[in-house]
Amino acid sequence: MSLRHFASLSTALALFACLPATAVEPTGPFDPQALFAPLQLPHPANSIRDGAGRPGAAFWQNRADYAIDARIDPATRTLYGEETITYTNHSPDALDALWLQLDQNIYRPDSRGALTSPWPKKPGMASDGYQLDAIEIDGKPVSHLVDDTRLRIDLPTALRGHGGQLRLHVRYHYTVPGTWGGRTAITPTKNGDIYEIAQWFPRMAVYDDLRGWDTLPYLGSEFYLEYGRIDYAVTVPWDWIVAGSGELVNPQDVLTPEQQRRLAAARASDATAYIRKPEEVGDPASRPTRSGTLTWRFRMNPTRDVAFAASPAFVWDAARVNLPQGKQALAMSVYPVEGVGPDKWDRSTEYLKGALEHFSETWTPYPWPVAINLGGHGAGMEYPGIVFDGFDDGGKFLFWITAHEIGHTWFPMMVGSNERREAFMDEAFNTFIDVYAQDAFNHGEYAPKRDGEYAPGGGNPVDEILPLLADAQAPTLMAPPDTVSEKYRHPVTYFKGALGLVLLREQILGPERFDPAFRAYIRTWSWKHPTSSDFFRFMESAAGEDLSWWWRGWYINNWPLDMGIASAAYVDGDPAKGLRVQLVSRQKLVMPATLRIAFADGGHRDIRVPVEAWRFGATPTLTLDSDRPVATLTLDPEHKLPDADRGNNICSP
Repeated sequence: MSLRHFASLSTALALFACLPATAVEPTGPFDPQALFAPLQLPHPANSIRDGAGRPGAAFWQNRADYAIDARIDPATRTLYGEETITYTNHSPDALDALWLQLDQNIYRPDSRGALTSPWPKKPGMASDGYQLDAIEIDGKPVSHLVDDTRLRIDLPTALRGHGGQLRLHVRYHYTVPGTWGGRTAITPTKNGDIYEIAQWFPRMAVYDDLRGWDTLPYLGSEFYLEYGRIDYAVTVPWDWIVAGSGELVNPQDVLTPEQQRRLAAARASDATAYIRKPEEVGDPASRPTRSGTLTWRFRMNPTRDVAFAASPAFVWDAARVNLPQGKQALAMSVYPVEGVGPDKWDRSTEYLKGALEHFSETWTPYPWPVAINLGGHGAGMEYPGIVFDGFDDGGKFLFWITAHEIGHTWFPMMVGSNERREAFMDEAFNTFIDVYAQDAFNHGEYAPKRDGEYAPGGGNPVDEILPLLADAQAPTLMAPPDTVSEKYRHPVTYFKGALGLVLLREQILGPERFDPAFRAYIRTWSWKHPTSSDFFRFMESAAGEDLSWWWRGWYINNWPLDMGIASAAYVDGDPAKGLRVQLVSRQKLVMPATLRIAFADGGHRDIRVPVEAWRFGATPTLTLDSDRPVATLTLDPEHKLPDADRGNNICSP
């Protein structure tokens, strides 16, 4: 029989028999007192971080400014560096020691990271780490201690709080690790090596109001750094090109007159324009001198870090980025000739420009004058103003990786969460904004984003997440990143975290409340260090919704969802008097849901069932208006929720 014929038979019946019969009673441990209980967040509100999730009246944050000179010796693959750190202590505390991060020490064979890494060691992976040649304050050596990837400097005089300042001078060198798949490498190409240089200078650890010095060892999880200004210079052989974070401030010294002209033209062009063409790679005429070395100078402010790439092998192109309020930036790509191709790096700058314009228009403007996509080893790694991708990438994957990595500008380069403790505030937030960037680019050329970092299986993401929610061994989004195994790193940190924000935006708050709140969160916490507690409080206050049940179920726990329809009956057996519907929850989490009433005459009505319907128990009853006979009832008709068993979502006569 047809559904309509079933519907005609149902008009004489007062009771709907909803399938499956086992769904009438809850089988899971749904407890509204647990789900809707007051939530104690990890970090309490106070005068430093207030109850609205904003920096409070007593908020403070220290600052680190750097002046760095670096030189690469390709004969020994050594980077020599000299830095002066101007450190300002805005905290109320006098500091008798400073802590710095020595991330290059992870490559030492005896480092904590090397000894605990699940990955097998590869040729070129090991080095001796940082060799510290001098550490001075006011020209005088200071006592210090190296412990794995941390450096403690004992101060001869405590640095006073509320604005005390000192200048620390560090001279160092290290051997650059070879190609092995990490975040810094030397990548061979037919026209010369590409040096991908990151985590390349001793950087200040963060001293904050939560822990004092945050000195987690570097085991491979990402970064937590102070903001400031970084001026840096890189000296390399005359025939190399350097692409680095920030703005090149001496183009007249390192580019030919023709390249300077092309660069100026690219700043006014929406189409990709070459600065150095493929056929010019290896041509001495493409460099302003033919011997010795050149020093490339860059400036970035504000920032928490810088990275760069250097090579004789670079093709270089660029295009204008159109930002809100008539402002502009420059999107650039550098890559070897192996990356040239109409479906490969020829489109990199187009992809970069498209992502930057979308993120800027949708959330908040890109903050720096230049953004760079590097085609190198393929680390798929982000740094302020520059991202490291693979020169073999192409097509949809190249767009996806480009958009994802440059999306990290917003999280965590601007909104400086602690990636070493709360990784989802980095990867999940960025993967979330990727979803809409992929829809927007070139009229949806590569949409929808239902693969890679969003839905690994390529299907409906609310179905893709179900095995993770059913996995009793899966960690939560709040688990420390260093404790999350590779099996769960992507499914939890990226996928579940991003889907949580999609559900919050599209199913719980709606874009009209979520979007202004999320934009305000970005603006408020740019160049600062928010925690998950700050984010949770901010979204509740700005969007006007108590979301403690959502933070508890999706973030703090890994609770699954299974809602259904248990039964439905006309009031007094009369369709004109309304419809009484009993719902059921068989798991710990519930969500707002759409209940679709399909009438026998072919029309339908959608009712939004709020989460409060479940506040008293697992089988709430709703009384709904229905002025005519009903054919079917469907909970979540558009398949938007991660419901573990959809077999009880349809109630048929």
